[in-house]
Amino acid sequence: MKPPAPVEARIPETVADLNGPERAAVLLLALGQEHGDTVWQQLDDEEVRLISIAMSKLGKINSDIIEKLMVEFVLDMGHAGALVGNYDSTERLLQQFLPNDRVNVIMEEIRGPAGRNMWEKLSNVQEQVLANYLKNEYPQTIAVVMSKIKSEHAARVLAILPEELALEVISRMLRMESVQKEILERLEQTLRMEFMSNLAKTQRRDAHEQMAEIFNNFDRQTESRFMTSLEEHNRDAAERIKTLMFTFEDLANLDNASAQTLLRHVDKDKLTVAMKGANETLRDFFLSNMSSRAAGMLKDDMDVMGPVRLRDVDEAQSQMVNLAKDLAAKGEIMISKNRGDDELIY
Repeated sequence: MKPPAPVEARIPETVADLNGPERAAVLLLALGQEHGDTVWQQLDDEEVRLISIAMSKLGKINSDIIEKLMVEFVLDMGHAGALVGNYDSTERLLQQFLPNDRVNVIMEEIRGPAGRNMWEKLSNVQEQVLANYLKNEYPQTIAVVMSKIKSEHAARVLAILPEELALEVISRMLRMESVQKEILERLEQTLRMEFMSNLAKTQRRDAHEQMAEIFNNFDRQTESRFMTSLEEHNRDAAERIKTLMFTFEDLANLDNASAQTLLRHVDKDKLTVAMKGANETLRDFFLSNMSSRAAGMLKDDMDVMGPVRLRDVDEAQSQMVNLAKDLAAKGEIMISKNRGDDELIY
């Protein structure tokens, strides 16, 4: 008996040929380890398993498909504000890549009381935000919430509430007996639907800002390729992303004190490579913020370095930009898109 013929791998010809896990697998492969690491960390075990299985079976993916998929992803993020999510659409989506019994368990958990996870999430809400919401509730309702969240968080919330209200809440907590299951379930549902959902909406980052950060982390050639394609499909989105991006050239808008702080923190070898590929204006700006001796040494290092690969220049310049963002986040420097602009972009 002849052995069965090997099954040929399915080779997708268009983006439409890819299912959900396969699309995610292609995007993560395209992002690579450095840029995709943050995404992987946000996935749960089941999502990692499904995407990993899809990734192992992808085979060769045409570069046109990768490019179109990335553009589609950017456009979808830009239109995210128009999406409508509900139980039915969530269930249909889950059924595309999860077994029915697993979907049923998840949907039952979503539709039912939020349970312990609800209170854990509430314990992570910033105390000022939670206090502002609760101060308009009945003291008994506040007492139930305070009794369910972490003690240290409850203490911070009570300290912010008006003193008379906080004392009434404490008094009710001392007299509180076990809360009926039905009352607790209604309170959980109200908090989940009214408070947590509104909180999620207010905290959602602008999709274009998030995409600008992703583009900031592309190498120069990848950024140019995707930006060109995006401009063809949605010029407005492309222009907005370019406006929000903070690039190496934008470092020329640093004030002198910030530029000098950045220079003190940057690795000297990386600085040499970054300056080797910098335009004359930016190079002169940084040299002017160095001592005569340090500037002379940097010029000598660039002269003896010889030709440098574009990939190495991109990496060094990207590291300087990321370092500037980190320093700005710590309040050590100020960065903006335009010199003299008071608005911080990071």
